[in-house]
Amino acid sequence: MKGATGEFFSADFGAGLADRAQLDSEKPRMSIERMQDCALRLIGHSPSMQRVRELISRVAPTDSTVLICGESGCGKELVAESIHVMSPRADQPFVAINCAAIPATLIEAELFGHERGSFTGAVRSREGVFERASGGTLFLDEITEMPLDLQSRLLRVLETKRLSRVGGSDDLDVDVRVIASTNRSPAQAFEEGRLREDIYYRLAVVTVQLPPLRERGEDILVLAEFFLGELNLRNGTHKRLSDELRARFLRHAWPGNVRELRNAVERAFILCDGELNLTEHEMPTLRNAPTGLGGHDGGISMPIGATLEEIERTFILATLKHFEGDKRRAADVLGCSLKTLYNKLHAYQRDPHRGSVN
Repeated sequence: MKGATGEFFSADFGAGLADRAQLDSEKPRMSIERMQDCALRLIGHSPSMQRVRELISRVAPTDSTVLICGESGCGKELVAESIHVMSPRADQPFVAINCAAIPATLIEAELFGHERGSFTGAVRSREGVFERASGGTLFLDEITEMPLDLQSRLLRVLETKRLSRVGGSDDLDVDVRVIASTNRSPAQAFEEGRLREDIYYRLAVVTVQLPPLRERGEDILVLAEFFLGELNLRNGTHKRLSDELRARFLRHAWPGNVRELRNAVERAFILCDGELNLTEHEMPTLRNAPTGLGGHDGGISMPIGATLEEIERTFILATLKHFEGDKRRAADVLGCSLKTLYNKLHAYQRDPHRGSVN
C-alpha cells in the first residue's frame, strides 16, 4: 500500500485530492478518510485509467454535468466522489441516489421532496435529494432506470435551476452540480426507450467511460495487492498472493469487475493461511463476461477445421494485443516461458503465413 497514490496517480490528480483533504474539519460533509478511500480505489497505471484520471482532473474544477458510463462494479460512484472532492464544492454535501433502487411511485418525491398531505402517508413536509445536496454534488446512479416522465422534469430542473416539491406550488432555487451514471450504452438505452435524447445531451457535457477490469491488465494485481493490504492491516497478518493466484487473476474475465475482485481476495484471505490461492471453482463468478477473450470486444472466433497451429497463432497474437504488447504478461497468461513466446513471434515474422487461417 505504501506509495500507492504517488506511484499510480498523476501529480496534479494526487495534489488535488491532498489539497481537499486539508479542508476545515468542521465544514466537509465527506470525511477525509472517505476522500482518501475514493482516491486509492482509482489506482492503476493502465493507459485507460490514466485517461480517466486526466479527464477527472480536467472536469472537476468546472461546474459541468458529467455522465459516467461503465459496467456494474467498475467504480462509477468512486469517480463521482473523486470529481466532487477535487471540485470547488468539496466542502459541501455529496449525495448519492440509486435510481434503480427506488420504486417508480416514490422516486419523484425522493428527488424533489414533497409537502405535507401531498399523498397518502405524507404526514409532514420533506426535502428531496436536490435540496439536501444544496451547494454540493448530486450523484444520480443508474439514470437510465428513471422513468421517462421524470427525466423530462429533471431536464427542467437542470435548465432552470429551480424545482417545486410534490404537492407544492412554490418554486425553490437549487444550486447543485449533477453527475449521473449508467451501466448501459447511452445509444442502447435511447434505442430501448430508457433514456430521453434531450436529457442525454444535457447530462453528457463530459462523458467518462470507465474500462472494465478485464481490459486493465496489470491493474488487476495492483488492486488485488491493495485489497489484501487492507485485510492484512485490519487483521494484523502478513498473507500474500501466490504466483498461481496472480496468474489466475490475470486470466480471469471479471464480469463483476472490481467488486468481484475484492470479493475474491477476501474469500482467499479467509480460506488460506500464508499464501493465498483459489481454484477455478472457488472463484466468486456467477456469469461469463459479456464478450470475447477475457470478455472484451473483438473476441476470438475460429472456423471449424482450423489446425492447432492456426489456433495457437491466433490466441498468442490476440493475447499479446490484449496486454498491449507486454510479452512478459502475455507469456504468464499463456502458460509458456518468455523465451518460447519470443521464438513463436520470431517464427511468425520469418514466415507471416505460418499458422495463419486462410
